[in-house]
Amino acid sequence: MDEFIAFIIGTAIIVGLILGAAFGIPKYRVWQADYAGRAKLIEANQTKQIQVTEAKAKKESAIYEAEAEVERAKGVAQANQIIGGSLRGNHEYLMYLYIQTMEDTQNQVIYVPTEGSLPILEAGRFSASMKK
Repeated sequence: MDEFIAFIIGTAIIVGLILGAAFGIPKYRVWQADYAGRAKLIEANQTKQIQVTEAKAKKESAIYEAEAEVERAKGVAQANQIIGGSLRGNHEYLMYLYIQTMEDTQNQVIYVPTEGSLPILEAGRFSASMKK
């Protein structure tokens, strides 16, 4: 009798395991697929957020670089105004620099812009003296 009860209990356990597996395995696969899908969705959202953050950082960097470029241009413009103002009315000094440059160059070909066979610097002075 004890063997018969042990046999029935053993058979019941085996049948229970088989039925549990028959119903449990498909449910587990559904749960696993759902869980994997959620994981992929979370990963996609995180990837999207990273890309958006990187794009915002690039945009902000471009804005700051543009502002820096504008400031550099303002500095160059201001320096050009200062240099231009200091050279205005200093024709003799400019001629001196021109002559010094010509004396310092050896074995070089220098192309001098001319107007009427006179260097352009001299052409302006010549035409001004002709009007007097």
